[in-house]
Amino acid sequence: MKPIGYWLNRTDKALTGYMNSMLAEFGLTRLAWQVLNVVGDDPRATDTDVLTVLAANADVDALTGAIETVVADGWAARPEQGRLALTADGRTRLAEVAERVDAFRELSTAGITREEYRIAITVLERMTHNLDGGAEQ
Repeated sequence: MKPIGYWLNRTDKALTGYMNSMLAEFGLTRLAWQVLNVVGDDPRATDTDVLTVLAANADVDALTGAIETVVADGWAARPEQGRLALTADGRTRLAEVAERVDAFRELSTAGITREEYRIAITVLERMTHNLDGGAEQ
């Protein structure tokens, strides 16, 4: 049996590769999709919010590039300095993309029960807390 680190890396590469391929027709990447979700979830989102929420997903340069891409491609706009908001067109296109992402989620969890998924997440959370200095569980 290969160690958990191997499977974490392989799973992340598989998730990213599949999503990047699937989202390419929309001009998005997995990271840009994540940026749009942060912005869509918070009507007062700032660049700092996006960088904070997605800090575990990518470095600052990659996140800044994804932010710039979604703004340049009209998915999001800057209603004020440092703030981000989805555009009306961005919301419409995001709803279309969400259908594809739902299908991706179904594919990625095929054959996995809700309980197995919950256990996997719980174990990974616990391992992360253990390694992040024993943060409260």
